[in-house]
Amino acid sequence: MNKEAAMQVLTQRYPKNCLLTVMDRYSAVVRNMEQVVMIPSLLQDVQLSAHGLQAQPGTPDLYNCFTMLKAIRVDVDHGLLPREEWQAKVAGGKASKAEDEAAETEEAEEERVAGQLDLEAQFHLHFSSLHHVLTHLTLKAEEVTRKYQEMMGEAM
Repeated sequence: MNKEAAMQVLTQRYPKNCLLTVMDRYSAVVRNMEQVVMIPSLLQDVQLSAHGLQAQPGTPDLYNCFTMLKAIRVDVDHGLLPREEWQAKVAGGKASKAEDEAAETEEAEEERVAGQLDLEAQFHLHFSSLHHVLTHLTLKAEEVTRKYQEMMGEAM
């Protein structure tokens, strides 16, 4: 079975470099990864090596990559949580008052800087950054899937 047949078919067609295309591709690749990886716990303590090189110490294992990619797919598919809910989720609901004040100060500084920049330039910066990150995450999801398939081929 070829790679394209294994992945779900995209329902709409957009231009190749369209952000919607990148988002659809990411979602499809992660859904494929979720279907292929039947036993995610096998990915624990397995490092992703980049092009034959050894993984750097402190690099997350494939299980952490798998769970991160799934969580990001939910955001891509369903939208972001409101800021307060997201902060509570990240902080585990245990954010201190000092952390809240630091975040508010940082946010005020970001708004001041943002007001000085051209909105079109900001848009292009964030758009290209998001495009790049989603493309990178898509490649990582494909690599997790490939590594799992290699592990399962060796185990059988």
